[in-house]
Amino acid sequence: MNNPISAATAGRAFVPLRLADRPLALRAAVVALGTLFLSASSWVEVPMIPVPMTMQTFAVTLIGALYGWRLGAITVLAWLGEAVVGMPVLAGGAGGIAHFAGPTAGYLFAFPLAAALVGWLAERGWTGSGKLLRSFTAMLLGNAFILVMGGAWLAALIGVSDAITYGVTPFVLGAIVKSALATASVEATRRAGKSKA
Repeated sequence: MNNPISAATAGRAFVPLRLADRPLALRAAVVALGTLFLSASSWVEVPMIPVPMTMQTFAVTLIGALYGWRLGAITVLAWLGEAVVGMPVLAGGAGGIAHFAGPTAGYLFAFPLAAALVGWLAERGWTGSGKLLRSFTAMLLGNAFILVMGGAWLAALIGVSDAITYGVTPFVLGAIVKSALATASVEATRRAGKSKA
C-alpha cells in the first residue's frame, strides 16, 4: 500500500501518529477519540451572541496537525455527524441539525476544511522539528479560514458590518492564542515521540 505522503515530502513531514498505514480498527478508534476531544473542547465555552467562544478551533487545528489531512477531516466530519443526529457535542452541549442553518453554520462547515488544510501543511513539513514559526502559521491559517468562512455565512444573515463586529473581531485574539497553544502541543508531542525513539 502506498503511503499518501509522497517520497519527496516524507522526510520533512511531521504527522506524529503516522496513521495512514495503521490498521483500520486503530484508525476508527482514533477517530472516535478525536470526536471526544472535539466534544470536550466544545464544552469549554464563553457564552457570546450570536457565536459563542470555545476551544473548538484549537482542537480542529491540532487534530489536523496530528492526524494528517485525510484522517483529520474525517474525524471532524464524524464529530459533525454526531451533532447532526442530536448528540450533545457542540458548544454548551448542544446538538441537532438546526445548528447547521443558524449563525454558527459557517464555522461548522469550515472546521473539516481547516483540519484538512493544517494536516496538508503538516504533511509538507510545516510542523516539523525546529519550525515553530511555520507551525504557528499553519495553525493561524486554519483559524483564519474558519473566521473567514464563519464571518461570510454570518454576513449573509446579519450584514457584513455586524458579522465582522460580532463574528470575527472578538475571536481574533483567541485565534492567535489557540494557534500558539496548538503549536506548543504539536511540539510537545514531537519531543515526547523523539525521547521514546
